Amino acid sequence: MRYLAHQRLVIWWALGTCLLLFAAGCSNNNMSGMDRIEETGVLRIGTDATYPPFESIETETGDIVGFDIDLVKEVCRELQCSPEFIVTPFDGIVTGLNTGKYDLIVSSFTITPERSEQVAFSDPYYDAGQALAVPEYDTTIAGVDDLAGHSIGVQLGTTGERLAKNLNNVTVVSFENISAAFIDMENGRLDAVINDRPTTEIFIRKRGTAKIVGPTLTAEKYGMAVRKHDRELLEAVNNALYQIRKDSRYQTIQDRWFGPGG
Repeated sequence: MRYLAHQRLVIWWALGTCLLLFAAGCSNNNMSGMDRIEETGVLRIGTDATYPPFESIETETGDIVGFDIDLVKEVCRELQCSPEFIVTPFDGIVTGLNTGKYDLIVSSFTITPERSEQVAFSDPYYDAGQALAVPEYDTTIAGVDDLAGHSIGVQLGTTGERLAKNLNNVTVVSFENISAAFIDMENGRLDAVINDRPTTEIFIRKRGTAKIVGPTLTAEKYGMAVRKHDRELLEAVNNALYQIRKDSRYQTIQDRWFGPGG
């Protein structure tokens, strides 16, 4: 009996310890971004690092690089903290934020009314828009009006995917990263790709197998995003972006990734 009682005591102690650890983990995930910065000196940042020139992984070094990355590093400098980048698929990036995996999204993230119901956006920091790309040799598609009966590659969870799905009589093929869509088009498995114009231009310059046709399809603005209740962090990020734009840092970063006047 004493042995069984001892066993029960050990089991209850173990369960209690697990519950305390679980509660601590939940508390840590529910911590505000600014509280975490004050406690750890780190800002955790979610990004889908498959989207040059905004965020991608440098092959030789394994470092995350890009316009967004340099910009958020300056934000961290203003907030007197260090960035910790957490790479995550774009399609689940909002879920990761709202479950506490990270405290800030920086990932060529277009501000939309639908997304604003789930996250709080910073002030816009970049103007972008969707472009239609086709194989370099194609002579049949000159714009979205010519896409009926064709297949279109897009990235999961993006405004490009939403735009494509609103077109009539097209086949939309969604990919976890946009590079795969361009490669499938290059190999003849897709007729077109709809994607943000700057990233499309980078792909075309690197591979020379595609071209942009027609005008820019949308006018979009990128924003950084925090959890809706994380107002103190949002205010700090907006103040940081204001300071970065006020001096030469924003222009320096833009020139680095897009060239002078880019």
